[in-house]
Amino acid sequence: MDAMYLMNSLWTMVAAILVIFMIGGFILLEAGSTRMKNAGHVAGKTIFTFGLASIVFWALSYGLIFGGNANFLVGMTDFFYSGDLAEPEEGGLATTVFFVFQLAFAAISVTIALGGFAERAKFSAYVVFTILFGILVYPVIAHWIWGGGWLAEHGKQDFAGSTVVHLTGAMAALAATILLKPRIGKFNKDGSSNNIAGHNQVYTALAVLILWVGWFGFNAGSTVSVDGAFFGFVALNTNLAAGAGAVAATLISWFVLGKPDIPTILNGALAGLVAITASCAFVDVWASVVIGFVAGILTFYGARFLEKRKIDDPIFAVSVHGIPGIWGTLSTGFFATKELASVGKPGLFYGGGFDQLGVQFMGVAVSGIYAFVVSFAILWVMKKVMGGIRVSEEEEIMGLDISEHGSYGYPEQMDKLAKEANVVASKTHVSS
Repeated sequence: MDAMYLMNSLWTMVAAILVIFMIGGFILLEAGSTRMKNAGHVAGKTIFTFGLASIVFWALSYGLIFGGNANFLVGMTDFFYSGDLAEPEEGGLATTVFFVFQLAFAAISVTIALGGFAERAKFSAYVVFTILFGILVYPVIAHWIWGGGWLAEHGKQDFAGSTVVHLTGAMAALAATILLKPRIGKFNKDGSSNNIAGHNQVYTALAVLILWVGWFGFNAGSTVSVDGAFFGFVALNTNLAAGAGAVAATLISWFVLGKPDIPTILNGALAGLVAITASCAFVDVWASVVIGFVAGILTFYGARFLEKRKIDDPIFAVSVHGIPGIWGTLSTGFFATKELASVGKPGLFYGGGFDQLGVQFMGVAVSGIYAFVVSFAILWVMKKVMGGIRVSEEEEIMGLDISEHGSYGYPEQMDKLAKEANVVASKTHVSS
């Protein structure tokens, strides 16, 4: 058997494991960014939806993305993937490894989308939306760009998924948070907002580190090859963009707020990672720093923009994955070099004119609109058919741990708080 085939398969399998481990990062990120009374719910539903998304991907999503006999929207073969190994091609990789790698990407996208549900959606809403997102939303955009669809034919550059994974998930999250409406207590009658702080910044910081490491599988792994060790160049760009995003977010929050804001710093690192995901294989090293730095600023102002419009985005899905995803995709239209533009054309700053920038803009606009409109339609129908997708006010106040699952993620701490609340209530009753 060809040695390069084995090495490519091994490298891509390791990368797939890194991407799947990012699910752990998202558990800590969402749990740490929300309140203690919802922590167990966050952890459990994320594991469950990863499992469910895996089954959906095996049954339908893979074939819709990469199957043959394709129409404008999707492929029409290879459903219920058999796992049969194709004849090894020199310099290729095992199809089973490629399947697992792509499954991991699909799971990350739906995990981002479900961030828009945080702290107020019924568990049943997660179940139904995960299935429908994996059939009607993600595969269509992935087919258009990665499965040989019409955007691929136009030369759309999205090396590892700023559009396919991150923007798609973020637009679904935006649809969800609009339909679900803000959490109780987030906004006042005069339109001002209240800070509903997450319960554990250490969790969120550890989450960002896990995601940062996992992103090497995300981006460098998307080479699906060890030939020429090009994955090292991609990894370098990835790391520098993340660092630049963190630095930019620190500086802008320090300047505007008077102090460097921890959640903003963490979001800046993630924004840099999201932005470089499209362009990591197409741009020079210096450009990765610029791309990440701009993303760190965009995520800060993006979050403020959404809050002013009374859009409650608890996990910052839109401001971290959506807005930087748009910028990162457009950035290749400026910075893609002649030597590195293996797909499409060089960017504006490298003699390519506005051609590639136009393709990137078209891809972002069409993909973003499609993901938002279809996700909104799915959720609207779910809301009507299921008698609502949001928990009751009482259930939201008591927390989704106990209302949806019957137990707390922090049982001792929550029992202590409940007893203290009962003591205060008893004293108030006696005094009255």
